[in-house]
Amino acid sequence: MLLAASGIYFLAMWVLDIVKNKDAESEDSNPIIGFFIGLITDFMDTLGIGSFAPTTLLAKVTGFIKNDRFLPGTLNVGHTIPVLIEAFLFIQAVKVEAVTLLSLIAAAVIGALVGGRIVTKLPEKKIQVVMGFALIITALLMFASKMGWLALLGANNTALKLTGIALIVGIVGNFIFGALMMAGVGLYAPCLAMVSLLGMDPKAAFPIMMGSCAALMAIGSPKFIKEGLYPRKGAIGVTIGGIIGVIVGYQFITSLSLSSLLWLIIVVVIITGLDMLRKGFKKEVA
Repeated sequence: MLLAASGIYFLAMWVLDIVKNKDAESEDSNPIIGFFIGLITDFMDTLGIGSFAPTTLLAKVTGFIKNDRFLPGTLNVGHTIPVLIEAFLFIQAVKVEAVTLLSLIAAAVIGALVGGRIVTKLPEKKIQVVMGFALIITALLMFASKMGWLALLGANNTALKLTGIALIVGIVGNFIFGALMMAGVGLYAPCLAMVSLLGMDPKAAFPIMMGSCAALMAIGSPKFIKEGLYPRKGAIGVTIGGIIGVIVGYQFITSLSLSSLLWLIIVVVIITGLDMLRKGFKKEVA
């Protein structure tokens, strides 16, 4: 019910913005390219690879985003509805104690509200630097996951809840991850690592991760909408393609092997991140 309410709020804000600005002249992106980007990246997201880094990569390769200030808004606005659908599909499949789940989701939402206010005020050169570091961190976490290091953190863990100091650490951690989501840093891998380090069953991270992302994106993304820091038509394309990608990914999640593709993504994401850092620091000096 909470996710549904946040989704309705997001959709209402988005529709109002599109209607209000339907005739306005503004920088936009090709919705057809956005459709295929959403289709591919939310398919990957459903399989646990994540959508933020691949979307940034494809947006740069295809020229989908011409102004890097629009990148965080594109990631958050364009993927909100697909991620909400993911949450509804998966969140009931794994049990986790209610107080832990709601506390960590609420912390991520509050973090996103704080992070959104900061990110929307950053100039393009700052966005490039932030996104560059975000991509490299994401690639390193993807590498750790691929090597099985994240899984080792939770080996033999069986707890389905956090209490005391561990719960406080989890709340603070998810607050930080929620804020970083608004800058384009994916929440999945760091949340999985944190939950495992705190002694929980790694499987319990999935409803926490998906619920957190769905809620914080639905509540935090309207900040980008209000500021107009996203491509309206392009984001619609990403959303429509993303919805289809989630549905297809959910149907084939047990029958696909994407090992080689994940290695390729890690390499290219690092290269893309380094390139954005080069451009960001170059503009900073200039």
